[in-house]
Amino acid sequence: MNATELCFLTAGQLSRLISGKEVSPVEVAEAHLARVSALEPALNSFITVTGEAAMAAARQAERDIMAGRYLGPLHGVPFALKDIYYVAGVRNTSGSRIFDQFVPTYDSTVATRFKKAGGILLGKLNLHQFAYGPTGENPDYGDMHNPWDTDCIAGGSSGGSGAATAASQCTLSMGTDTGGSIRIPAGLCGIVGLKPTYGRLSRHGITTLSWSMDHAGPMVRCVEDAALVMNALSGYDTHDPTSATAPVPDFTKALTGDIRGLRVGVPREFFEVPLDPQVEEAVRTAIELLEALGASVTEVSWPMFHQATAISSVILMSEATAYHRDLLRSRSAELAPSVRLRLEAGLFFSAADYVKAQQARTLFNRQSLELLRQVDVLAGPTLPVAACKLGSAEIQVGNTRQGVIPTLTQFSRPFNVNGFPAITVPCGFSSPGLPIGLQLASRPFDEETVLRAAHAYEQATPWHQRRPIGSVII
Repeated sequence: MNATELCFLTAGQLSRLISGKEVSPVEVAEAHLARVSALEPALNSFITVTGEAAMAAARQAERDIMAGRYLGPLHGVPFALKDIYYVAGVRNTSGSRIFDQFVPTYDSTVATRFKKAGGILLGKLNLHQFAYGPTGENPDYGDMHNPWDTDCIAGGSSGGSGAATAASQCTLSMGTDTGGSIRIPAGLCGIVGLKPTYGRLSRHGITTLSWSMDHAGPMVRCVEDAALVMNALSGYDTHDPTSATAPVPDFTKALTGDIRGLRVGVPREFFEVPLDPQVEEAVRTAIELLEALGASVTEVSWPMFHQATAISSVILMSEATAYHRDLLRSRSAELAPSVRLRLEAGLFFSAADYVKAQQARTLFNRQSLELLRQVDVLAGPTLPVAACKLGSAEIQVGNTRQGVIPTLTQFSRPFNVNGFPAITVPCGFSSPGLPIGLQLASRPFDEETVLRAAHAYEQATPWHQRRPIGSVII
């Protein structure tokens, strides 16, 4: 197997080869580091590459496995972290030159658990500055580029994670999601992105944006890999006050391929907002396939969906500005203009505005729970459009022209407000050949149902098997 083919294997496939001693972790790490080097001028996915440390970890993994000390499915598998996950001894920029030389002295819980599972860290991934934006454009470290068309956005804020995973620079990556920052780049780059339930994964050692809506989650090339990562990372963490004590299942057991009897709800409100016709067609076709696989599909109503963006905006902007207030006062000239403007706008919300938004959030969450008593899964678009060109301020959505930020976050934000688990899987391509995503969501701490539905759909379709043409260089 040549190096390129090795890079395109999933974590599940790699783990079977590594555990069977058919492939060495050293070979795997070398292949991926070579691919990172070859593709970085085009994609700009990484801020820091930890090549020497990765090779040392790979050699240790090889020794351990040969000695019978196999740690599990992620042992010897390459991963990369969005550059807001602390790793001791590795700089953590949060996407800003202000922190270009900041080096944490401890690991985030996610990094600790990856290391415990035997994963091989390749480096830290590029992002929208402070994780505050959905496009993946960054004036400090350069814009992230979509591997399907490098003139297009990779999405944000976890754009480096989306591009690197789609282009097989790493097998697994981690993003964070406050208003869609896992699902947006995953949808635009044609991969799987899972935002788990709020509190399911620890956020200890992750730079904060909005403490009541931030989520950590995996960005991978197939649903099985998302389940494998969830198995390794889930569980209560005493270092994170928002960490949940909910029992942790074996998420891979949900991947049965059988969704007979699953109740799928399709909110009519999803199709009352601007939506590209090609996206709508692909998503409706995907939902029809779920029904053909044995699910029962019903149109439902989620009236407060239309208020989700307003609720999210007040809470997110207030909390982000509170967190970055001192930086805004002392070093505002060094902030990316789009980020600075949003932080400045947050100063204009009053305490009363914030409280009212939280009260509306309570009503929204109650309505969300009631809706998911009627059905098991909500299905709809991940985004209303495919990837737009880098530098776009506005975008055409059907017959409507609107701002890029509200467009990209239109369908993702509701699940940050209520904290419910949501996943995106590729469900087709636009006429220019850009990915389209299907979003599936369920009730709190029911990632199993989300993974089950996503996996069944994925296995019945070819979309996850496609490779970005522009990324096949080595």
